[in-house]
Amino acid sequence: MEKRQKTIVVEAQRIFRKNKHGMDYVALEVIRSLQTLDQHNTYVIAVGPGEDRCLAETHNFKILVLPSSNYLIWEQVLLPRLVRQTKADLLHCTSNTAPMYCPVPLVLTLHDIIFMEKSMGGNTSLYQRLGRIYRRFVVPVILKSVDRVITVSYFEKENIQQHYAQLKDKLTTVYNGVSPNFMLIEQFETDCLKNIDKGNYWLLLGNTDPKKNIENTLKGYACYLQKSLEKKKLLLVDLTHQHVDRLLNDLDLGSIREFMIVKEYIPHHILAEIYNKAFGFLYPSIRESFGLPIIEAMSCGTPVVTSNRSAMPEIGADQAIYVDPLNPVAIAEGMLSLERDADLYQEKVAGGLKRSKHFTWHATATQTLAIYEDLLAQKNGN
Repeated sequence: MEKRQKTIVVEAQRIFRKNKHGMDYVALEVIRSLQTLDQHNTYVIAVGPGEDRCLAETHNFKILVLPSSNYLIWEQVLLPRLVRQTKADLLHCTSNTAPMYCPVPLVLTLHDIIFMEKSMGGNTSLYQRLGRIYRRFVVPVILKSVDRVITVSYFEKENIQQHYAQLKDKLTTVYNGVSPNFMLIEQFETDCLKNIDKGNYWLLLGNTDPKKNIENTLKGYACYLQKSLEKKKLLLVDLTHQHVDRLLNDLDLGSIREFMIVKEYIPHHILAEIYNKAFGFLYPSIRESFGLPIIEAMSCGTPVVTSNRSAMPEIGADQAIYVDPLNPVAIAEGMLSLERDADLYQEKVAGGLKRSKHFTWHATATQTLAIYEDLLAQKNGN
């Protein structure tokens, strides 16, 4: 007997915004892969307003824009209303939070519980501070009744279990994937860095979150410049010139500014070229639940210098250079090891390319769909 068609609502509130973050790309890529995997069930993708219409409807995937930009109203009022209106059989919330009351089985992707941990420093954004307060309030409530929790690494799974022991039998690790757009590129089409030859810079993706460890990384880069015979430039992306200049002034590192290239924004579709042209990728973050840029860089044949803590060694395995993120000298030595040892450099290029093939969005979506089907079967008593 043919399975009854189910209606699944997937929350993807922020995928249409222009400047997407990591969780937004994860939700987008999982949905795109589900579109190819599941031709049977009906999906309603709930999104917020935005300019970047990056997802297309298919015969069984409908996109509905919920108009409010107020996060509390959007998630606690409009999303539950949509579930009732569509007579949904299941709701999947993809970005750490969900309605506190859900009338159908609820799957929550809990990327991390960083917001429940002691803050590493003050966020300058009121939006960030309010978001942290909101999550600290609603997530413990949600976790009392959630049906299944997906997280993105075994490190984070163990961390969540330590804080919420009741989730032991509901918690599943599903790795993120890497888009096929991140690959070796021989012909560079963009003129974003037309005056810089391939291999002449280190790449650092930064933002103002203290966990990204920008201050120690800049100190490490200054130490690298003192010891390096090549003195490759540093391309710093996603920070403003004003913020970088202020940081360098506070750290008394104004002398390194001439070696830095600051790009406040690089479109995601040319990020693969930026990885490809880099000599190496710096990712000495203090805390990550996964670390998607690690495998993006590896897929582009770019060696990675990253942190020896949280999920990063799990994701990079033995194909990255690991350093103490709180030790600027260690960061510099990690960079210099790749610069001074050509055999080590090529080993990490080849190993990174091989390692990155373990992570695909098809696999992520396949495991996600299996979770849906298991919960739907339980709901029907099968």
